[in-house]
Amino acid sequence: MKNFADSIVKFLKEEDGPTAVEYAVMLALIVVVCLAAVGTIGTNAKAKFEEVGTAIAN
Repeated sequence: MKNFADSIVKFLKEEDGPTAVEYAVMLALIVVVCLAAVGTIGTNAKAKFEEVGTAIAN
């Protein structure tokens, strides 16, 4: 049991844990921004294609 507690204390003192969390948060933010950008571009492209399709049909 003492070894288990010592390993947990050692893990909490390491600097690698917070760094990994920071990278995960940055990655999540980048993914959210990319999804928002793709959604916006997709919506604008759809509107433009509909506009061109209407112009061709008339």
